[in-house]
Amino acid sequence: MKLVYLLADTLFFLIIKFMMVNTIKQEKTILEALSLLDKLSTDNMLTLFVVDQDARLIGSLTDGDIRRYLVKGGNLYDKVIEAAHKNCTYIESEWIDNVRFLRSLRDKGLRRVPVLDKDHHIREIYDLVNFKSHLPIDAVLMAGGKGERLRPLTEKIPKPLVKVGDKCIIDYNIDRLIEFGVKHINVTVNYLKEQLQEHFAILRNGIKVETVEEPKFLGTIGSILFVKEFYNDTILLMNSDLFTNIDFEDFYLHFKEHDAMMSVAAIPYNVSIPFGILDLDGRNIKGLLEKPKYNYYANGGIYLIKCDALDLIPKDEVFNATDLIEKLIAQGERVIRYPLNGTWIDIGQYADLEKARILVKHLK
Repeated sequence: MKLVYLLADTLFFLIIKFMMVNTIKQEKTILEALSLLDKLSTDNMLTLFVVDQDARLIGSLTDGDIRRYLVKGGNLYDKVIEAAHKNCTYIESEWIDNVRFLRSLRDKGLRRVPVLDKDHHIREIYDLVNFKSHLPIDAVLMAGGKGERLRPLTEKIPKPLVKVGDKCIIDYNIDRLIEFGVKHINVTVNYLKEQLQEHFAILRNGIKVETVEEPKFLGTIGSILFVKEFYNDTILLMNSDLFTNIDFEDFYLHFKEHDAMMSVAAIPYNVSIPFGILDLDGRNIKGLLEKPKYNYYANGGIYLIKCDALDLIPKDEVFNATDLIEKLIAQGERVIRYPLNGTWIDIGQYADLEKARILVKHLK
């Protein structure tokens, strides 16, 4: 436990250090700014944010801004405020939804954007290059199952910790969530829970993954009620044993656009019948369907849910995500499907595991 606290303190220190490196006071000189930009050159994000004496944002400064200022006759010992771009782009932390705006900034080529509090102080600096998005959601991964169809492999190790390539199954999902800027991640545990608790005892890519102990098997969503706190109004729930490249940002924006209570990631499933099918009315043949094809959508085990929907989940009872879908529909709530057209493998059997392992080698 001491190690966890130590790592958390280290992360906090690194965040503060990062903020200090990426900001510069307005009275500093152009030469000092160049020195700071030189230190940033290793991460290819040459932007400083200029702050006043009260640490409030008043502009941004890049190496391009400095070159243009010097070409116009500026001096290396002039104050940085003289060369700064004073109408820089930022985000206010009070905004309810910044995701679509962030996407537009990323499309325009912006690399970093500051997040300001109501007093114009920089609370955070969003990295738009190394992160695919910054989603305001909490994530819950269900990892309590016994993985019986993968026995004997799962007799001594929980299925989420089975390796696919050089990483555990669950870590592909955790890392992808972090890539999309998800900061609050919970993993519900039950079977061989100590191994998962130990696995997530240290920070993963700077994020503390919380393990939530399920007192008994409660289905695919029942244990979500044991999460101590949710920080956002939207929850992403998914099975931990999926291997997928779902675009979580697109999934989220689709969910918000349609103002649904719940969205289900749906996998296209096509059925082709290689025979002519008789269209019957009793014994009578009304027609013939020659080798018909039927298109369906299958439940992908990934959901976006508004927090209010959790009120429908009974406590201490086995309850599945499909039960919640049926309850919401019965109450007239909007439940939608999101078509997932990318990679999706439900690692339930050895054939699925081998398929994922082959795919990982191909992707590398």
